[in-house]
Amino acid sequence: MNAITQHIPVLYEEALYWLQIRPGEVYVDATLGGAGHAKGILERGGLVIGLDQDPEAVARARTLNLPGLRVFQRNFRHLKEVLQEAGVSQVAGILADLGVSSFHLEDPKRGFSYQKEGPLDMRMGEEGPTAYEVVNTLPLEDIYRILRDLGEERQAYRIAKAIVERRRKTPIRTTLELAETVRQAVGFRKAGHPARKTFQALRMYVNDELGALEEFLRQAEEVLAPGGRLVVITFHSLEDRLVKRSLKESHLKVLTKKPITPSPEEIAGNPRSRSAKLRAAEKEVA
Repeated sequence: MNAITQHIPVLYEEALYWLQIRPGEVYVDATLGGAGHAKGILERGGLVIGLDQDPEAVARARTLNLPGLRVFQRNFRHLKEVLQEAGVSQVAGILADLGVSSFHLEDPKRGFSYQKEGPLDMRMGEEGPTAYEVVNTLPLEDIYRILRDLGEERQAYRIAKAIVERRRKTPIRTTLELAETVRQAVGFRKAGHPARKTFQALRMYVNDELGALEEFLRQAEEVLAPGGRLVVITFHSLEDRLVKRSLKESHLKVLTKKPITPSPEEIAGNPRSRSAKLRAAEKEVA
């Protein structure tokens, strides 16, 4: 069996529950990834327009040949543009799972992992600067702000300074070189790898993740049909705060007063799910 068909994403049943799939209606999986959520929507009778900016994820999804799934290689910030290409004006539901795919983390050549040797890339798609360019060319103050604001890293200045001092001698070329530079700057930590927040911040900066999310949320409200639902799964506080604020400021009816979180059983089976939060909203019928 194909590995993708075995992939069960975070908060799978919860996401499908809040989407309230209606047979024959069109839904958007804005972050297609391994197509796990999309497959669940299809099994319940929905039709799916799937977006993913990663060419490898798109290629894998297309090999599944799932009836009712149309795949587009595009960042979800281009949601309206994709729907126009698909000839669809409104949809019954939209799902966005903002977690980094296991395919990314486990593939060293993508440069997302601080535990595996690979080039400093971190791009989800094929455009924009790489993490190598960021750490080896940006001024110290810019690196400091990225680590502070996107990584919420308390030792941001010390790490930024260590990066700049290291690159003066030789460029930081690989993930493990960067991880070791961070470790030397701040030492070991009891709670997680010392480079975790640095890698998170760089990934978010390289892919403009918060900017893309903000654009996506604005467009999602516009393209939802009356009664349509938006479901967003976030994995850290910056994303969750942005989604919470955006829903509060929108004309959508918030359905989840508090975010839905994984069960202890899901966390035990998939530790990466522990920080996931799901929020859902509905476009009211006029």
